[in-house]
Amino acid sequence: MNKKQFFLGIILASLIGGVVALAGASYLSKQNSATNFADKQDTSLVSWLSNDKFIIPDGINFVASAQMVTPAVVHVRSSVTVTQGQRGADPFEEFFGFRSPERAPSPREGRSSGSGVIISADGYIVTNNHVIENSSRIDISLEDNTRYSARVIGTDPTTDLALLKIEATNLPFVRFGDSDKTRVGEWVLAVGNPFDLTSTVTAGIISAKARNIGILRDLENNLQIESFLQTDAVVNPGNSGGALVNLAGELIGINTAIASRTGTFNGYAFAVPSSIVKKVMDDLLEFGTVQRGLLGVQIRDVSPELEENLGEKFDVARGVYVVDVNEGSGGEEAGLKKGDIIIGVDGSDTYNVAQLQEMVARKRPGDKVDVKYLRKGKELTATATLKNISGDTKIIRKELPVRMTFGGVTFEDVKPDVKTKLKLNGGASIIDISNDEWKKSGAKVGFIITSVIGTEGRYRITGANDLSQILNESKGEELVILGVYPNGQEYYFEVKVE
Repeated sequence: MNKKQFFLGIILASLIGGVVALAGASYLSKQNSATNFADKQDTSLVSWLSNDKFIIPDGINFVASAQMVTPAVVHVRSSVTVTQGQRGADPFEEFFGFRSPERAPSPREGRSSGSGVIISADGYIVTNNHVIENSSRIDISLEDNTRYSARVIGTDPTTDLALLKIEATNLPFVRFGDSDKTRVGEWVLAVGNPFDLTSTVTAGIISAKARNIGILRDLENNLQIESFLQTDAVVNPGNSGGALVNLAGELIGINTAIASRTGTFNGYAFAVPSSIVKKVMDDLLEFGTVQRGLLGVQIRDVSPELEENLGEKFDVARGVYVVDVNEGSGGEEAGLKKGDIIIGVDGSDTYNVAQLQEMVARKRPGDKVDVKYLRKGKELTATATLKNISGDTKIIRKELPVRMTFGGVTFEDVKPDVKTKLKLNGGASIIDISNDEWKKSGAKVGFIITSVIGTEGRYRITGANDLSQILNESKGEELVILGVYPNGQEYYFEVKVE
């Protein structure tokens, strides 16, 4: 090698190193500032660096997809505090309104188990809301048995989805696919942890799309969205929150339910399509709560039964019949009326309620949708501006609860829905304990501290900041900590503040 070749080699190596460094810096910046999962997943650097991890076989094969996805499907274990026993009369109870430790039913932990899917390298995980609902603690186990404690970023009962976060980096994750492009008859894999059997992979096909099976009925405001992908891949209890992927290893759904009379797999399972999953996850990541854009119409599937009930003869065999239009809604402002039959949204056919709900659920308040409908046999089109449940187009941000740590115990403000449920004016929830003194005294994760009794009297706790201040001012004292568990069980314990 002559000098000219040597220096050219150094220059080329420097250029390559610079490109990689810039790509790495760009990737890290994206990961830290991204407000949606397209940005978090969209980096050629991660793909390029991970190519050597997987050997892609030729032809149609389940191996490649399973190999890519399995490391990113996690085991989710949630703990819920429950109690046994009956309330009894006691002087301490009558004075303070709490049971004494001798008379109180001792709290214990109930557990549930499910699955989750890592959707970003920095530890965001999607799962079902019913897997972690009312949990006091959530533990995550990776395929390699590495374990983490997870916190809830946000939940959406109307789609049965939840977004969790673990503190980790460089994790394997599953990329979002396009559930719209998924076809009936296409091969898919279900990956999860049925019956606590970790990293289980089953195969099947897409049996149907836009299925409404009525499992989310009776939710508040009747805003549930059911437009499931149906598959015959074997799914059992414990698969909830796991991945449904195509042969390219892309996430096309989150496994949620099974059709069964026995509680185990009877032939069909249902998954929330990725089109909804991604929108909900982006909302929870950016705003902490889901932004629901509503058309403001009450709807039913067109059917012979509906024709008979209404005494009408429809011009089409399929479509979405408008039963009523809410006053002041986007639908009313767009000119929709009772008796119209909606057959399309934004260029896509909507032959049933599930399809229409899915299309609208992808939007936020303020977004516009083109609605194609029939009125007395004539095809018309209108543009509607979607509104939120309050009837305006504002985006709502959920304030993150204040979190404080004192002496190895971490507290945060009680969530608004928990306050409402338990009729609390304030309080601070214990979300992590590494202090042995507190553990021995009876403190448990999930316990809500509402009052503290010290030498100066009784203090009502309004939130985590308030509790932290009181503990700081009470160092060296023996305190009585009073409160309630998320299930409504009142309890107290004594602890010396160090």
